[in-house]
Amino acid sequence: MRLKPLIEQFVKFAVVGFMNTFLNLIITYLIIFLFKNTMSNKTMLTFSANAVGFFLTTLNSYYFNNRFVFKKKCKGNLWPLLKTYICYGSTFLLSFILTKFFTNLLGLTVFFVPVLSLIVTVPLNFFINKFWSFA
Repeated sequence: MRLKPLIEQFVKFAVVGFMNTFLNLIITYLIIFLFKNTMSNKTMLTFSANAVGFFLTTLNSYYFNNRFVFKKKCKGNLWPLLKTYICYGSTFLLSFILTKFFTNLLGLTVFFVPVLSLIVTVPLNFFINKFWSFA
């Protein structure tokens, strides 16, 4: 496999990822704003809002990765979509584990930890999506 097309594809993947991160924040904060006075458990509200944001932005990621990044145009088959959710769910869990590891065991600052986590999870997401979800 040639390196230049792989890098171009990775850059497109990163653009979709940045877009989804921003969209996830908008969705999460919008839900929190809309329901802040109706839910007394703020932890559950935040978790629920984040879960809805994750669900919607993973769906968005599937669409743009399918059409724009990997150009597979999967239609009528839910298996690539399910694999996308498995991929992002797994790396979300890995991100949580890495955060615990970097902060609790290595004692790194919480401002540096998300960057380290992204350095691991973004390329992992790319390769899992490229060679499994959209293979």
